[in-house]
Amino acid sequence: MAKGFNKVILMGNLTRDPETRQTPNGQSVTNFALAVNRTWKGQDGSTQEQVSFIDCVAWGKTGEVIAQYIQKGRPILVSGRLDQRSWEQDGQKRSKVEVVVEDFNFVGGGDGGGGSFSSSSASSSSSSSSSAKNDDVVVEEIDDKPIDLSEIPF
Repeated sequence: MAKGFNKVILMGNLTRDPETRQTPNGQSVTNFALAVNRTWKGQDGSTQEQVSFIDCVAWGKTGEVIAQYIQKGRPILVSGRLDQRSWEQDGQKRSKVEVVVEDFNFVGGGDGGGGSFSSSSASSSSSSSSSAKNDDVVVEEIDDKPIDLSEIPF
């Protein structure tokens, strides 16, 4: 029998501030939800948009870091696995599918805007931090244009 594969990668904006709780055995768990937008062209050529709201849970240090550094409206990229929980409430069976976050990346700049990534703001911020750390700036010339290697973001 084939082995299953359960991997999810999502990028979206937080719909509310993350909420961190402690389990009875002392482990921290952070819950938050993402709004993930999808845009496409309809048959008539008009732009269509759909928003999916996805519940996420992050355990331990992963969740603590998310709760500390990000709040409602800010973008984040998460990867993890889908998990389905079932319970009974008021005599009715309920179930929920959520993403168990295993890894994440903050998206966007530190300007508080939380919008799209701007390569110009990334290169200007990396050049200022690089020049502060390293006085040895290497400059190469290609086609008579100098290239400052401290501006490369990786």
